[in-house]
Amino acid sequence: MDISFFVRGLIIGFSIAAPVGLIGVLCMRRTLAEGWTSGLVSGLGAATADAIYGCIAGFGLTFVSSFLISQQAWVRLAGGAFLCYLGLRTLLRRPAEQAASVAGRGLIGAYASTFLLTLTNPLTILSFAAIFAGLGVASSEGNYVSAAILVLGVFTGSALWWLLLSGGVGLFRTRFTARSLLWVNRVSGAVIIGFGLFALSSLIVSVPAGG
Repeated sequence: MDISFFVRGLIIGFSIAAPVGLIGVLCMRRTLAEGWTSGLVSGLGAATADAIYGCIAGFGLTFVSSFLISQQAWVRLAGGAFLCYLGLRTLLRRPAEQAASVAGRGLIGAYASTFLLTLTNPLTILSFAAIFAGLGVASSEGNYVSAAILVLGVFTGSALWWLLLSGGVGLFRTRFTARSLLWVNRVSGAVIIGFGLFALSSLIVSVPAGG
């Protein structure tokens, strides 16, 4: 086993996850409102989706990537609508309601939501494809083992970032009052709705003008 492929995947996964975007906002809000476990599980949902996209790129599943890209309008529509729903729900949620949703279906929902939200960005696969091709393990015969090791590194690197983020934010959780958490919900909800509206507006822009 060539450990260098794992290290490269680790760096790739960490770098892709690190920019604080929609999933970062969700992870931080859930950590503050529901605890470290909920934030980490949310991040692991995104890490799993990253690993799936890594598999598609690394193993050369071009028919899957082509389908996702060709259907990206529907995927964006579904993703944008779900984001608006999730953002509105977050915006209106009161801190007192958070504690009951931490265990059981709450954790499953936290994982599933970030997993699906990450998957609804099919253009992510283009980044993975470019990176994997540059590393020379795009899907050539005999390189499947290297690709698998690289994908494992991608998942580990992404999961490591979410562990650090949720753990770091969790250290400040006790300093937040109910009023503070209410504002966290409002700001987070507004940001998530903004992402959803942006996704939906991108569909309008992409529609050719005129008949």
